[in-house]
Amino acid sequence: MIRATKLAAVSALVLVAAAAAAQDDGFTKKFPLASCQFISVGGNRYFPLIPGRQLYYSNAACVAAGKCDALNELWITEERETKRITLPIGGTTRTVVTRVVQERETEDGELVEISRNYFANCWPSRDVYYFGEDVDIYKNGKVVGHESAWLAGRHGARPGIVMPEDGFITGSRYYQEVAPDVALDRAEHKRTGFATRVPAGRFDNCLEVEETTVLEPDDIGHKTYCRGVGLVKDDDLELTAIYANPRPDDDNDNDNEDDDD
Repeated sequence: MIRATKLAAVSALVLVAAAAAAQDDGFTKKFPLASCQFISVGGNRYFPLIPGRQLYYSNAACVAAGKCDALNELWITEERETKRITLPIGGTTRTVVTRVVQERETEDGELVEISRNYFANCWPSRDVYYFGEDVDIYKNGKVVGHESAWLAGRHGARPGIVMPEDGFITGSRYYQEVAPDVALDRAEHKRTGFATRVPAGRFDNCLEVEETTVLEPDDIGHKTYCRGVGLVKDDDLELTAIYANPRPDDDNDNDNEDDDD
């Protein structure tokens, strides 16, 4: 999920070294999945899952300041669609209904990527888990690749946590993606309890997360999440507008479903 970071080609030697480093790197990668009753709506206060909501991000301020060469834009849409993902949990096979969240990225108006991400809320902890993503990379209007795509339950991939419920402790470390050789993004809590201002407004009760991956150790990203809103900053991208259009029956979780096959 690190923006603009897609693994195109990694040598066998690098992959072996990365796998070894991931074995015991101080980041939690095993989670109490068996105790979860997964649902596809709700989320938590720092990562809401609200079908019909769309958030728009831009680095226009960075461009205007002369610090960025290209205008990058990102639309995150929490779809009404769900996806059923079957995977082994706690010694048995379970099917989890996940929320589809689409990310659409452009650079200077040209489409560069569309990804469909799959999240579910663990009840009663309200930790939001990440179950994978389908990725389309674009060039000149055509799909040219699917780098970094993964799905829990396939090829040894397991869910990671994208955002824990309010148990945000500075210094906490955990894996967001657990897909060997493909996606091994990690999160570390850096600071909390501050306010931030972006084009969409001023937000309180914010927290900062640093993201890294053993596959590309020099790539470091920073995200800011604010209570009641979710992602507000993604490196130089800033939340610019929120479009909310939920249906009254969204909480019934009767959306159209897509199987994992």
